[in-house]
Amino acid sequence: MFALGLIINPLAGLGGSVALKGSDQVAEQALALGAEPKAQQRMAEALAHLVPHKAHIQVWTGSGAMGEELARSLGFEVEVLHRSAHPSSAEDTRALTRALSERRPNLILFAGGDGTARDLCAVVSPQQPVLGVPAGVKIHSGVYGLTPKASGIVAAQMVKGELVSVTDGEVRDIDEVAFRAGQVRAKYFGEMTVPEALRFVQAVKMGGRESEELVTDDIAAEVVEQMDPDWQYVMGSGSTVAAVMAELGLDNTLLGVDLIRDGQLLASDLTAAELLSRVQGVPTKLVITLIGGQGHLFGRGNQQLSPAVIRAIGRDNIVILASKSKLTALAHQAMVADTGDSQLDLELQGHYRIITGYRDAVLYPLANPEEAVC
Repeated sequence: MFALGLIINPLAGLGGSVALKGSDQVAEQALALGAEPKAQQRMAEALAHLVPHKAHIQVWTGSGAMGEELARSLGFEVEVLHRSAHPSSAEDTRALTRALSERRPNLILFAGGDGTARDLCAVVSPQQPVLGVPAGVKIHSGVYGLTPKASGIVAAQMVKGELVSVTDGEVRDIDEVAFRAGQVRAKYFGEMTVPEALRFVQAVKMGGRESEELVTDDIAAEVVEQMDPDWQYVMGSGSTVAAVMAELGLDNTLLGVDLIRDGQLLASDLTAAELLSRVQGVPTKLVITLIGGQGHLFGRGNQQLSPAVIRAIGRDNIVILASKSKLTALAHQAMVADTGDSQLDLELQGHYRIITGYRDAVLYPLANPEEAVC
């Protein structure tokens, strides 16, 4: 099942039609002037693209107008994670976002404006994919689809297991008090992980097809640039990870697991027991690729990465590398976690950011063996 977090700010966009230049702190005034809420309608336009797939979607949302009413009316399976007063407040948005972050949905789809984006950004997990449905008066943030339809199409691509690109979308908002006085003061509030339509523009040769050699070099350059000298890195097996080691000028165990830190090789071809002793209590990331054609991330050829080692490193510290060609060859089949620990396999499920080139990444799902087909 695809877990969809759904958040609607019922008051978003109220101030626009009555010339209030926004909705922050003026919702009651806007309603008194005859403004009609539009956020439900905007979200309905987006969800229309998910309705054909609703049998495979579990919606987690807030009560009433925050998402429950609309999702139930469209026939989705719904679980309410937060109950709000009427009308809901910014704190309700933040509370629902916290609850969703704990559940790790495949995507949080939210309808609102820049104020709503700020509320999510303040509390959401950095790794959590989110996508906005534009419903506010002002949309300065880079976390929204161009239209509700565009947001719905990207969400549907994720549900179907298609490749989608991922970017760090900036959250920006203006001072509405100053704006009403004729002054525009934009402010940066942070970034969130945002899926978008696939960009297949990385290293290519003639014919527009990926060159694995060029792409692997791009991936290696991106990984090395992101490495933090204060963290140690467990380097998994496979040729894509080997390219990262080559970029660093380090010897590599192609079919084994090595440990590096700050450009130095700490240990080679480690066993599961040796790895566990070295990662417990130490900030560590795991760099790994999947098996081409099969999609296995864990459980094939890397048994040194035991359930205990994976838990010690942590889900959020797994760095996955793969070319888009390798992912496309899976034909919408999800990556597989077959660690030998069924509970861990469940905990690892979800969409992951996969490095597919230099400054290029996609979101792709991981499932346990029983649910690996998207």
